[in-house]
Amino acid sequence: MKDILLVEDQEELAELIQIFLEKEGFTVLLAGTGEQAVEYLKEQQVKLLLLDIMLPEMDGFAVCRAVREKGNMPVLIMSARAGRDDKLTGYELGADDYMEKPVDPEILTAKVRALMQRAYGTFAESDILSSGGITIDTVSRKGYLNGKELDLNGKEYELLLLFLKNPGKTLLKDYIFAQIWGMDSLSENQTLTVHIKMLRKKIEENPREPKRIVTVWGVGYRYEEV
Repeated sequence: MKDILLVEDQEELAELIQIFLEKEGFTVLLAGTGEQAVEYLKEQQVKLLLLDIMLPEMDGFAVCRAVREKGNMPVLIMSARAGRDDKLTGYELGADDYMEKPVDPEILTAKVRALMQRAYGTFAESDILSSGGITIDTVSRKGYLNGKELDLNGKEYELLLLFLKNPGKTLLKDYIFAQIWGMDSLSENQTLTVHIKMLRKKIEENPREPKRIVTVWGVGYRYEEV
């Protein structure tokens, strides 16, 4: 999952902002039109939307409205349209902040960090593990799906952490059991099956047809980024 979706039709400006934000440790995806941004967000998740208003065809206000109908990710508008009415419209549509262009890169970064902290908590970068819409805070031992906290018990948390550390890898059942319960545990391997089922109920759109935790029959399980 990318940190930021930057929606900006001025390619040179977009690339400059992308370079600066990536130097500050963020991952950034670019979209040149509002339509492109909305289509991307139908399939993928990002942590924050950085949005220009003056876009061809579908403007930034329409994008903001579409995003707010489906979720609560932070939205930061940056625009040369700095009039009072434009700002009020942005806030009324659900924007969290509004910056006037030209933007100061350091102020932009500070605002992005503040919105991230407000939405997801104040985490050190090394304390966070993110993959496919799921985020784990290893300090508080909490998991989040699309920014919403998951109600995980201790073993579910450890399972999810193990999977996120090994995306795309098929993990043997015996290996998973040894990592979570220990080789000397009195629990039976069936315990793993039960916990996988419970975890799927909390992170899968359809637990009966899992897309994140995939069963590799006769072998084990594989975590896929969705």
